[in-house]
Amino acid sequence: MTDQKLQIIPLGGLGEFGMNMTAIRYADDIVVIDSGMMFPEAELLGVDLVMPDLTFLKENQAFIRALVLTHGHEDHIGAVPYFLSEIDVPVYGTDFTLALVDRRLEEYELEEEPRFIRIKPKQIVDIGPFKIEFIHVTHSIVSAVALAIMTPLGVIIHTGDFKVDPTPTDNELFDLHTLAEYGKRGVLLLLSDSTNSDRPGYTESERAVRPRMEEIFSRSERRVVVSCFSSSIHRIQLVLDLAQEYNRRVAVFGRSMVTVTEIAHSLGLLNIPDGILVRPQDAMDMPPDKVTILISGTQGEPMSALARVAVDNHKHVSVEAGDTVVLSSRIIPGNEKAIFRMIDHMARRGADVMYGTMNPPLHVSGHASVEEMKLILNLVRPRYFMPIHGEFRQLSKHARLAEHLRFAGLEQSFVMESGDILEIDHHGARKAGKVPVGRVCIDSGSVDEVVQEVVIRDRRHLSEDGIVLPIIAINRHTGRIENLPEIVSRGFALAEDGSQFMQTARQIVAKTLESSNQEEKTDWGVMKEKIRADLKRYIVKETSRRPLIMPVILEV
Repeated sequence: MTDQKLQIIPLGGLGEFGMNMTAIRYADDIVVIDSGMMFPEAELLGVDLVMPDLTFLKENQAFIRALVLTHGHEDHIGAVPYFLSEIDVPVYGTDFTLALVDRRLEEYELEEEPRFIRIKPKQIVDIGPFKIEFIHVTHSIVSAVALAIMTPLGVIIHTGDFKVDPTPTDNELFDLHTLAEYGKRGVLLLLSDSTNSDRPGYTESERAVRPRMEEIFSRSERRVVVSCFSSSIHRIQLVLDLAQEYNRRVAVFGRSMVTVTEIAHSLGLLNIPDGILVRPQDAMDMPPDKVTILISGTQGEPMSALARVAVDNHKHVSVEAGDTVVLSSRIIPGNEKAIFRMIDHMARRGADVMYGTMNPPLHVSGHASVEEMKLILNLVRPRYFMPIHGEFRQLSKHARLAEHLRFAGLEQSFVMESGDILEIDHHGARKAGKVPVGRVCIDSGSVDEVVQEVVIRDRRHLSEDGIVLPIIAINRHTGRIENLPEIVSRGFALAEDGSQFMQTARQIVAKTLESSNQEEKTDWGVMKEKIRADLKRYIVKETSRRPLIMPVILEV
């Protein structure tokens, strides 16, 4: 038996939604699974994307053999450009997943050409000491795979994101047979998706959406506007099929929607009936009962196509009284305000907006519920179990579920958080310390796109307490101030110009200048610091507020 240790190191995606990334290490070889991003919470002001911190991977760059992708959702591939700009290794994934990554990479200038290795389900590849088999799973995006990673110590099964859909719309069934085969032969560790571990029963099949959509198409007398996640190829196919059935043409709006439909069509994953598409600029000229609009922007993102349509600010399309708008997606927690504001705008225009839970459903989840999780646990019967993908409460629920099943062979469940190391050797498995993890905030459009923690803190400070600019004009010959300093404020009410508070504030700045010696007056850095300190003391005492104070000294 070897003395080498096997380490499983989640670098993101545990205890949070998004940023899914896991490193698997055996001796001096590391394979990384997924490299995802997450959208920022409201308190990360001005930040566009959040990526995992790659410190651990950069420190061990020489040992990384490959990046393996399970599917093409942003929370699994969004950070790939950032990853490849730092670490140049081959990237394994299905055709569709790699095509989505390639499209993302167009926005970045990488020094090295990415090395894509396209794989198909049932294929086995050798990467260092690992053999990896790709296993087809059903999910809300096409071409999703689970991984069977054969290591010198045993097999690790990584499910990726999945649900067990018995009737997928593309008839590509979940390959439960292969999972069961591994289960029979013995599995060392199972890493399984926990997103819906708080939902009892089964997740409905993608086909469950058809009856509700059919009903909408059959009764709508005017335009039907459907918004869904651009990666939901099954849902886009359904809209195209129903449009053909009900003799409607389809116009596609939104950059992500156009991109993904083009990719899926070129790979034969989306069947677009001949002559059904119409140019976006012609959609409004057609009879309203003869057109369907397929549009991105389900989450009310400020500049998305649907958000612009809602406020009548789109150059090609608008929503009018009697139109039916369908949000065929879930409301991602944190986006409620933006989405409901967008729905309100469309309702004001007289549109019938359909959203939320109804029966039959407008949207079904792409993640397994409790009964499907039990099925996977019972088929795989791992020796050790580590729930992945979800917030802490979901991970711990999934772990408890495994322990309740009490199937033979399960020795222990590990509820881990990003950065924890799970170490396995022939003595057993244990938590073994931590590696540095964290988040990198990206503000796209800024010079240095990575936003430091201090910048976010300053933005929060400004949003809460505002900014005060004392402006002092100093005669360059005499070193004297020409007149009483001016004070400009934003986001902080300093009262009227003539008010006692304002007058005193100006006098305090003047007094600070007068009481300084000649040497201090010639060092403006010192003068600015003294003004800031004295004015801050006065403002805090009078108002209990702490605005950002930035003295400006002008030579005249």
